[in-house]
Amino acid sequence: MTTDHPAPPEQSDDPKRDATRADPFVERMFSGFGHAVWPVRRPLPPPEEPYRPLRQSRAKPGVRFRLQNHTHEVRVHAASPATDVMTDLGRVEAITTTAAASIEEAHQEMIVRGVRALFVIDDGGVVLGIITANDIAGERPIQIVQDRGARHSEIRVSEVMTPADLMEAMELEDVLTARVGDVIETLKRSGRQHALVIESGCSDSGGESCIVRGIFSLTQIARQLGLPPQIGHNVARTFAEIEAAIGA
Repeated sequence: MTTDHPAPPEQSDDPKRDATRADPFVERMFSGFGHAVWPVRRPLPPPEEPYRPLRQSRAKPGVRFRLQNHTHEVRVHAASPATDVMTDLGRVEAITTTAAASIEEAHQEMIVRGVRALFVIDDGGVVLGIITANDIAGERPIQIVQDRGARHSEIRVSEVMTPADLMEAMELEDVLTARVGDVIETLKRSGRQHALVIESGCSDSGGESCIVRGIFSLTQIARQLGLPPQIGHNVARTFAEIEAAIGA
């Protein structure tokens, strides 16, 4: 009895083609193509370093743990980056009110949210201005009460806020390379206690609106420089105290 053995595959001058013939699956996969397309062989990525546990320890006898005091603000000096004193609206929520709200409602919102200033916006989110705790506690509401005989609760935000078109604005591109001292000098020259930070180039783009990226506050800068809060805000005195603190 004779045993039939399959004929060995034909050999060719193309070793890749011979390798394909040696594997029926590969041969079927590439059937129908004039030439076999071989994938580029990429080197394997280096193995990642294994995770390692960090060193741990236990308190020695008599040692107690205490919680770190929470602070929202970083202590700064004149040469610190300007962004250290900027309220970045890309990181924190903008607290807002409306022009028609009463100043008492705005003040209550400041107390609840733990802030001293609110952006005033319209129904479409357009910034109309800013109102601060100093605006509410300042002379303007007193004058309105005296001139109109109105009650304090009847005074609207629109009557005491600083309109947006009267506020100075700095471009973010400049702020990113500026120092705290540069911001202080800018506010001093404009005679303002607040300045907006807008997206770079938007003021020259000719568009209908600019994105407000952040805001600088003279009061916040003074606080982060370690100056005590003032009773009755005075812009000129604040600038004097800041300049004394930074040795200007």
